[in-house]
Amino acid sequence: MEKVIADFQAANPDLKIKQSAGPKINEQMKPRWIAGNPPDFVYIDGPELFDRQMVTDGQLEDLTDWIKDAKNVDGEKILDLLAQKPQEFDGKIYNIPFVLSAWGIFYDKALFKDKGWAEPKDFEDFLATSETIKAAGINPFIHTGKYPYYINGAVLYPAIVSANNNDYTLLQNMAKNDPEAWKNPAILKALNRIVQIRDKGFIDKASVQINHTDSQSLFLQHKDAFIPNGLWLPNEMAKDVPGGFDFGFIPSITQDKGGKFVANTSTATFGIAKKAKNKDAAKAFMQFVFSKAQATQWAELSGAPSNVKGDISSSKAPNFVKDAARFLSSPDTVVVPTVSFSADVDKAMQDATVALTIGKITPEEWVKRVSDVVAKQKK
Repeated sequence: MEKVIADFQAANPDLKIKQSAGPKINEQMKPRWIAGNPPDFVYIDGPELFDRQMVTDGQLEDLTDWIKDAKNVDGEKILDLLAQKPQEFDGKIYNIPFVLSAWGIFYDKALFKDKGWAEPKDFEDFLATSETIKAAGINPFIHTGKYPYYINGAVLYPAIVSANNNDYTLLQNMAKNDPEAWKNPAILKALNRIVQIRDKGFIDKASVQINHTDSQSLFLQHKDAFIPNGLWLPNEMAKDVPGGFDFGFIPSITQDKGGKFVANTSTATFGIAKKAKNKDAAKAFMQFVFSKAQATQWAELSGAPSNVKGDISSSKAPNFVKDAARFLSSPDTVVVPTVSFSADVDKAMQDATVALTIGKITPEEWVKRVSDVVAKQKK
């Protein structure tokens, strides 16, 4: 972000720009928001800064009318460039997603190339490739049983969207605790994908008892071929990545043959304070940031794709970021906006999925367990 601001400052030498940042910035800025003296432009991410709460508290500028026609500095309509559209709060837009992350499946690209294994395009491909990998003495799939939201985010939720004819509103209705949504047969079809992976013996038996870093370490040691994770994995394990290791990334593995990939995404967003003193300058910065040039630079420097669609294949961004950006910009990928479940329902799903992966329950029992928790939430 520092480089982006420096570029904007160079293009606008008459502006006096002050950046406030750091690991405790949200906590440090809280008194200013409370006192009605907020920063003009805000990067909404991290603990203690929740967009829905900021909207409820009237802290963010309503950008609904402005963003409809807003263009970036290259004259391109910003809304047309976004891989993930802005979230609406009662039909209004208050923040624009910029940093894009996605759950998905990492694989050992160099190993695959060496062995002549192909990147799977669909569930049938994934099963066939995993059979080959297993025959070669390598575990096809590992996940973290201590944090089952990894397998839910990267496998189950995309599978539900695929099974629901690529319509992600089912996930959104599930998150709203709509009892009818939980009766949708797409959920059972998705759960049965995991059962197939389990019953073919593709899941590393160590998965159930290990945390995310342990599962990631085994993946980096070439002991497991696929791992469900988020785009932060390569940076998180940067100190442990062996020489020659190349991260391959695909958004999903559970789509039918010929079906679209499904990218379950999360974002950090930009907003403008409702009480900002320099709203025009803040909007000008927004128009500067949402350009293809800045998006490419962001991917190169941060190792994470921005929310701006575009070809960054010739940039210096890491290969897995180029892979992710290519998928997220493709018409053959369904990009699922961030979906948040209530804490109790989320916990019930995590516990049930772990039980499913080790054969303790059936998909029908998974649905009943979680639906019972949803019913309690509705009372």
